[in-house]
Amino acid sequence: MTPSFGQFHQEPGALLIGRRKVLFSGGEHDVEYYELDGDVKTILVHHSILAPTDPGRVYHDDGASRPFATDASKFAFFSAACAVWISELESPPDVVHLHDWHAAYYLVMQNYTALKPKLDGIHTVFTIHNLAYQGQRPFEGDESSLVAWFPGMDYEPWRLADPHSPSAINPMAFAIRMADQVNTVSPTYAHEICMTSAHERGFFGGEGLEDEISHAASEGRLHGILNGCDYDGPQERRPGWLAFLEASQETLEGFLKKEPNDPVHLRALENLRALPKRRPMHVLSSIGRVVDQKMQLFFTPLSDGRSALEHILDRLSDKGAFFLLGSGDKGHEATLASIAERHANFIYFRGYSEAFGRMLYRSGDLFLMPSSFEPCGISQMHAMRDAQPCVVHGVGGLRDTVEDSRTGFVFEGSNPPQQAANFVASVGRAMDMRRDHPSSWADLKKRAAACRFDWASSARQYIETLYEHDSSRHEAA
Repeated sequence: MTPSFGQFHQEPGALLIGRRKVLFSGGEHDVEYYELDGDVKTILVHHSILAPTDPGRVYHDDGASRPFATDASKFAFFSAACAVWISELESPPDVVHLHDWHAAYYLVMQNYTALKPKLDGIHTVFTIHNLAYQGQRPFEGDESSLVAWFPGMDYEPWRLADPHSPSAINPMAFAIRMADQVNTVSPTYAHEICMTSAHERGFFGGEGLEDEISHAASEGRLHGILNGCDYDGPQERRPGWLAFLEASQETLEGFLKKEPNDPVHLRALENLRALPKRRPMHVLSSIGRVVDQKMQLFFTPLSDGRSALEHILDRLSDKGAFFLLGSGDKGHEATLASIAERHANFIYFRGYSEAFGRMLYRSGDLFLMPSSFEPCGISQMHAMRDAQPCVVHGVGGLRDTVEDSRTGFVFEGSNPPQQAANFVASVGRAMDMRRDHPSSWADLKKRAAACRFDWASSARQYIETLYEHDSSRHEAA
């Protein structure tokens, strides 16, 4: 089940299958449910509350004074609409599987509303994809608050509260407390989040929820299961250099059609056109969201005050080029654009194109993924699938998927400056191997491409560990 976001119910083949009345924010709302067939049957929940601004828009930024306000109201309503639908099914599901804070309010409906008798026997699984986002909102005093959404509901504040702010609810926290089983998307991340974060040391752990997570682990409710990657379809050949340059130019021109005269992409075009017509010695690549998690170590200064990214670009000099595809935080985007102004061998694509992303996975020689933390990561799996070795920070799912000097290059460090220095050194180590030891490099590429993190294996673990687990309700702490 997913929100329609005011758009997806209009997809070809979407069939209206029912309407339900949902109580929310003191009113009764008529909600439509559509079914969309495919590899997975999808129920689309449609109502204007789920598209408060532009159709298709998933997230909103309400600013520091009211974090998560619009999104929390939207997803709380979504959970209520899902709970109503599930409660009226002739054959209830064996398991309701909830993903991140967005779906956590289903547990409020299951435990504290008139739907409890119909929902109480259904096993629940809660998956943590990223603890950095927890969806906190006040209990009351705001139109986006628990009391405003569910007036008159009899609830246990201690069970729903943020552990560090008793006046706020924390859906990530209460889902960890209340779900029958909790999992996250790699074994190493499951271990890391039981520990206290220490950002000054460059360690991202439980982000304030380590006590809740450790308690779930002590009850045998916490499991780390690695996400999978799709290996279906024929292996596509690496495109020639001129074909890659042409695709790069077409992608940038496509971005410029949407934002004419955008200086970031005009600079990227200029840097692209300055590249040689013969493939340089090294082509580096990176694809991901331009946010702290992914960018911090790129920007961390080394001992001379210059960032790790600038050191890598200096090492490449005129013998290589670095292509980075991604968007996100405006400040980080500006930093990347500024570095591209000073380094002609850095081509920054501010945006996303799935087609160009696939080509970049196939075309690069070395993929850079220095995430400060990484619950699982999919980019490294895609790069390895296409025989592009990766340089990764040894955290979370990156540690679980890349083996140093065998299938890629892994760095660590006791603090961000050391991590950044080791990141630069590992990129240099990889480039040296590729230049000086071509047979070793070829073997490493083959081993990377042979790795399989398949969904079939992950699905078996989900079924056996999470779905078929003893469904008796655990005792609340």
